[in-house]
Amino acid sequence: MTTLQSPRCLISHLTSFKKHPTPSYRKALPSSLHLHIRRHSTPMASSTDATEVLATETSETTSDVLVQYVVLRRDLIDSWPLGSVVTQGCHASVAAIWSHKDDPHTIDYCSPTNLDSMHKVTLEVKGEVQLKNLSEKLKSNDIAHKLWIEQPENTPTCLACKPYPKSVVSLFFKKLKLFEI
Repeated sequence: MTTLQSPRCLISHLTSFKKHPTPSYRKALPSSLHLHIRRHSTPMASSTDATEVLATETSETTSDVLVQYVVLRRDLIDSWPLGSVVTQGCHASVAAIWSHKDDPHTIDYCSPTNLDSMHKVTLEVKGEVQLKNLSEKLKSNDIAHKLWIEQPENTPTCLACKPYPKSVVSLFFKKLKLFEI
């Protein structure tokens, strides 16, 4: 197989281009975005090699995406303003990241190239007992996280894990429901 010299060559090699007039929205975009649009809007060639390359790329990115899980207490919605509950999740998220700021996954998660594409999953537990049980389960499995305890009430309100590859940490959160209002 020949060595490809640029991403544009790779796209040309992997895709079949039809001759269409350039839409007006593409003319105003920087050339780097043209490549992004072309990459995602052009049909794949029937080449087996191209399919294998993209399948490998897709499986690696979806299974190893860095993700931070945030878990809120459902029962607080009945007695706290929604904004206050969301703020608790923000506190836990920032505290978990800051507490592990030197961790390689956290550094990658917060890097300038990933800053606009962070992945967070916000889940819920019924109440304080379930939140404490989850924290203990994570602790016993060496999953780094921050259990946020609101002061001065001294009330555990939520937790957030540090960023992990999804394939490593999703197992611990799979039985929880998405947080919904």
